[in-house]
Amino acid sequence: MGRLIVIVLVVFALLWLLRRALAAQRKGDTPPQAPGEAKGDLVSCAHCGVNLPKGEAYAVRGVPPSAGGRHYCSEEHWRAGPRDG
Repeated sequence: MGRLIVIVLVVFALLWLLRRALAAQRKGDTPPQAPGEAKGDLVSCAHCGVNLPKGEAYAVRGVPPSAGGRHYCSEEHWRAGPRDG
């Protein structure tokens, strides 16, 4: 009877350690965030107006948004330019 209790305790300890190791591994799977970029920063496409994460947007190269640079949702809209009106 004593051996059975020890075996059950060892099995539970191994399962606990395995779950803990897998949880730590899953935490490391998330890609690192770019410095200075908040997770929830959204920008609007200058052509169609759709909102998308700043990291996924096409931006006019060399022109920062604070200086009039625009963001676009796709390369097609970037080539078309801003919509008039």
